[in-house]
Amino acid sequence: MRKFETILIANRGEIAIRVMRAARALGYRTVAVYSDADASAPHVAHADTAVAIGEAAPSASYLNIDRLIEAAKASGAQAVHPGYGFLSENARFAQACADNGLVFIGPSPEAIRWMGDKAGARRRMAEAGVPCVPGYDGEDQSEATLLKEARRIGMPLMVKAAAGGGGRGMRLVARLEDVPQALKSAHAEAENAFGSGALILERAVQRPRHVEIQVFGDSLGTVVHMGERDCSVQRRHQKVIEESPCPVMTPELRARMGAAAVAAARAIDYVGAGTVEFLLDQENNYYFLEMNTRIQVEHPVTEAVTGIDLVQLQIQAAEGLGLGFTQEDVSLRGHAIEARLYAEDVAAGFLPSTGRIECWQRPSGPGIRCDDGIEPGMMVSSYYDPMLAKIIASGPTREVARARLIEALKSTVIIGPSSNRDFLIDTLEKPTFVKGGATTAFIAEEFPQAKWQPAEISDQELIMAGMLLYLHRRDSMRKKSIGVVPELLDWSSDSIKYSRFNLAGRDIIVKPAGVHAYEVVLDEKASFQVTRIRCDGFKASLSVDGVDRSLLYACAESGQIYISCDGCGYSLEDKLAGERTGIEAATGGNVPAPMHGVILDIFVNAGQKVEKGTRLAVLEAMKMQHDIVAAQAGEISEILCEKGRQVASGALLFKVTAKENPETAG
Repeated sequence: MRKFETILIANRGEIAIRVMRAARALGYRTVAVYSDADASAPHVAHADTAVAIGEAAPSASYLNIDRLIEAAKASGAQAVHPGYGFLSENARFAQACADNGLVFIGPSPEAIRWMGDKAGARRRMAEAGVPCVPGYDGEDQSEATLLKEARRIGMPLMVKAAAGGGGRGMRLVARLEDVPQALKSAHAEAENAFGSGALILERAVQRPRHVEIQVFGDSLGTVVHMGERDCSVQRRHQKVIEESPCPVMTPELRARMGAAAVAAARAIDYVGAGTVEFLLDQENNYYFLEMNTRIQVEHPVTEAVTGIDLVQLQIQAAEGLGLGFTQEDVSLRGHAIEARLYAEDVAAGFLPSTGRIECWQRPSGPGIRCDDGIEPGMMVSSYYDPMLAKIIASGPTREVARARLIEALKSTVIIGPSSNRDFLIDTLEKPTFVKGGATTAFIAEEFPQAKWQPAEISDQELIMAGMLLYLHRRDSMRKKSIGVVPELLDWSSDSIKYSRFNLAGRDIIVKPAGVHAYEVVLDEKASFQVTRIRCDGFKASLSVDGVDRSLLYACAESGQIYISCDGCGYSLEDKLAGERTGIEAATGGNVPAPMHGVILDIFVNAGQKVEKGTRLAVLEAMKMQHDIVAAQAGEISEILCEKGRQVASGALLFKVTAKENPETAG
């Protein structure tokens, strides 16, 4: 007899759909919840029923425990799966489920509480014999004590939120004089993200690997590990690429780290899926980081190499069933790599990107899996995490998995918000990654100061983009016309007609030159002959001056076109498409908002003199804090934002009047 028949998924996006898929495979009914912003989101349509839970802000919806409990009761759900993020590691939520007769598909509130307190977790793990990084996890959180402990531990230092993870409230400090500011900003971010500003200090391990062990426990006392995942490729302390097995793992090291992870789980009577995270140094010494008491974003790579459905196993464990296997039954076969597709502007330092998804094509092929919760027409907002999808490739060897993932990313089409697709391809092709040598310093070392720039578009690629945009517009007009037969397309009774576009600042003219033939002129100078055009969905092929080319493309009615050639993607906007809205790009002393968000604090006053790089304000977007700094030295002539108020991407926040140059003054 089952404990429950209906599961409410207290989450959104791809993880909500992932849980629904697992639940449905086991014969359970599913309930989705949604905020006002997600009313038409894909995860809502995937469920058997759905319940509205409040406004777009997470605090009013996905983080609102009372509304989630009410939704479970109203829908007839007997169990709740928290997914990851939001309330997945919130002991109060797990306890509220239990108090209201709901089965929480996850560990006990006590286990979540023990591991959620990072300082307490360090102490408990040390007692269990799990190696920990030297540091400070005391209750005295005064600035004087923290500064004293920082001097004792030494530099470089890692400042971390005691109540959470995911890179929030985390700062790496290289100089002692920078510690006070790091403590202040980490405290504020932790307070906002987790409701507690308590911090722990740890000695930063230089160039380590981030290696985590997947553990699973049942209510009958069995605890096993399912191997490791290497999550070393990170930006802003958040994972970008994960793989299993770890490239430098040995059977002996896996056995030792696995035993330590199992000991950690046993120390808190753990039931369900959990992950014990370690830093692995150059000498294969490992140190406990934290334990995530939930399913991880990167769980698919473990599923790929073990053949075990972890989400189904979570549901079965919540039913009180045993694992049905022992440690000896777990083996790793082949290799799997996952890439996280984010809505972000990599060239701008990985700033989150928002906007409407115009086109979306998932990758497919041998060994390819894509977990996503997006669709064309959907808005990517600043309220939620910027991850769009997870693309996983598996194969018999690491090299096969890597090559498959690159090809899968090349076949992925996303038009709308900026994405990190090309950056992921570039990362997977770096010699250091190919050799399996990536550490947590990988992005900083391979892309100094996060200065990654997309490849420049070639003249031929611009010609193809202009040609395809012309055909898209022509066919769109034809659909709105009556009785225009295909034979009359591009035909004129008086003189040759042409269409003009401006893409990437270049002038493009398209002129019909015969049946299925065109002359395309670039900047009124170079002329190209385009023939043999074939379009099929997102795929196109055409001949430019007799050379056949193939590419992926997608057009938006706004005048935007996305093309992808040889693994490089370009999102282009026709500057002649009509009136533009929005604020002009920042020049001189104008300081705009780099993304949608909320102004948390303002540090300057009108009339104040500032230097280039001076912190003007802090903006919160997508659960992270971002410093707004002066682009030039001068005087604050105008402040156009307010503390606590939302701002739109591109909105002007400050005006800075430049310093007068004494060499050119009167």
